[in-house]
Amino acid sequence: MTTPATTYDSQEIWFLTGSQGLYGDETLAQVAQQSQTISERLDEAPEIPLRIVWKPVLTDAESIRRMCQEASSSDACVGVIVWMHTFSPAKMWIAGLSALDRPLLHLHTQYNLSLPWSSIDMDFMNLNQAAHGDREFAHIEARLGVHRKVVAGHATDPRVLGRVGAWARAAAGHHAARTLRLARFGDNMRDVAVTEGDKVEAQLRFGYSVNTYAVNDLVAVVDQIEEKAAVELAAEYVDLYDVVPALRPGGIRYAYLLYAARLELGLRAFLTEGGFTAFTTNFEDLGGLRQLPGLAVQRLMADGYGFGGEGDWKTSALLRTMKVMGLGQSGGTSFMEDYTYHLGPGTPRILGAHMLEVCPSIAADRPSCEIHPLSIGNREDPVRLVFDAAPGPAVVVGLSDLGDRFRLTANAVDVIKPSQPLRQLPVARAVWKPRPSLAESAESWLLAGAPHHTVLSSAVDLETLSDFAAMTGVELLTIDEHTTSQQFSKEIRWNAAYHRLAQAL
Repeated sequence: MTTPATTYDSQEIWFLTGSQGLYGDETLAQVAQQSQTISERLDEAPEIPLRIVWKPVLTDAESIRRMCQEASSSDACVGVIVWMHTFSPAKMWIAGLSALDRPLLHLHTQYNLSLPWSSIDMDFMNLNQAAHGDREFAHIEARLGVHRKVVAGHATDPRVLGRVGAWARAAAGHHAARTLRLARFGDNMRDVAVTEGDKVEAQLRFGYSVNTYAVNDLVAVVDQIEEKAAVELAAEYVDLYDVVPALRPGGIRYAYLLYAARLELGLRAFLTEGGFTAFTTNFEDLGGLRQLPGLAVQRLMADGYGFGGEGDWKTSALLRTMKVMGLGQSGGTSFMEDYTYHLGPGTPRILGAHMLEVCPSIAADRPSCEIHPLSIGNREDPVRLVFDAAPGPAVVVGLSDLGDRFRLTANAVDVIKPSQPLRQLPVARAVWKPRPSLAESAESWLLAGAPHHTVLSSAVDLETLSDFAAMTGVELLTIDEHTTSQQFSKEIRWNAAYHRLAQAL
């Protein structure tokens, strides 16, 4: 089956090293050899999922400008790492940095881990000058207002590799956002505020291209799916999931499973043909569809597509972006909604779910494939996967449009097992304890005006989200174990003042 990109194979991070011609050919040869070694260490590190590509040492303004322009025009390059091995006069970098259109990480490192105390001489000092060469470079970054991440430490330090890896994942997500095409099947749910938003501004800020298509355009594709293809996919369902007897071949509702398979095949064909990596549906606008897509949406999400219910294109685009950022990590990423609370006894917690569409990438065990009535949508009973989410740390993230800017709100949570089996709940679900507590988390979330549709991820961490927000220039509010709603409300006011001032400038 055709799926959106599920690897980083075609993406690169370019490793740029700064120096100058003053040192002479012998020293510059050492600089090149040592910078290649650092680049190779990063490339081989399992913490960094993208390929690190070393580039020749840069020693003058013209070569720097050309390199930054090449990085900006390359389809493969999604970000650059810059290191000043020696002293590189920073005025040489002005034109290059001004032309650079890729996320930048300033790596403040050096070739040697330890100083050779007994043998250190001026030759060693002249060769290993990153301690003040990077300070010269950082000054011009600050002077130009360049958005960048700064990571300090030796290239073998697990902390350094982890931070570079988080940034690399964010850079891949940033690249995916800039090329993201999203299909809305119908409009968003009537009278709902949070699913609205400025699509033009979203394309300017993130790169998201969001357009609407008639549901019956999809219906025409679904209706063309051959019976044989639907039967083959239904057989795959039986192999992968615990399919209830009524849906199995010969069961009284097997035809419903075949139609669910048609839905998946039709959606895949439509999305592939249009180059879409994200989509939305809306139970109020189903046209000639016989079921609200459930199983199809769940499986498409598992393959990396973004999705939002009720026409929520912002959450769909965010989900696709986070799917890319979390590639290869343990855990999963899913569309989610805070549904109801357990306020006691014991520790308060949240039960999250949706009508049908929760991604099986977060499932604790083999999902069950079931069919149940759905009281909204006025269609036949839809097929869906039912499961509990796997326990462990995660984040819940929402993207909202405040009118003058977009805001990301992220809450660190701990997914836990349900207190008792949820035998009567016919949807996939997750139970979590939000940090620092349900009360502080909920108060902060409400103060932020954050959405009720979210992305739940155990594959993407807060540092990666922070890096992505910095790359896109979007506000990020974080709720974690250190948050108090009183301090959080102050942060919201400070952020409002900053963003309005920044827009004016």
